[in-house]
Amino acid sequence: MEEKKEKNNTKNFLEIDGTVIEALPGAKFKIELDNGHEILAYLKGKMRMFKIKLLPGDKVKIEMTPYDMNHGRITYRY
Repeated sequence: MEEKKEKNNTKNFLEIDGTVIEALPGAKFKIELDNGHEILAYLKGKMRMFKIKLLPGDKVKIEMTPYDMNHGRITYRY
């Protein structure tokens, strides 16, 4: 029997949940992470393409690089 392999994140992004605090111009958002930090995040291309709207109070999933903990990319809205 073959084992099912997990999809490996090759880019080593951190995935963190947060809440939208404020919508800013240019499809950028101020996000409060679950650990209390505030960051600036932008929408992923697929979310722009399918016109996913975000409002203050929405729960989102953020991708962040370990090198810059002040910026991120919104990949999913719960």
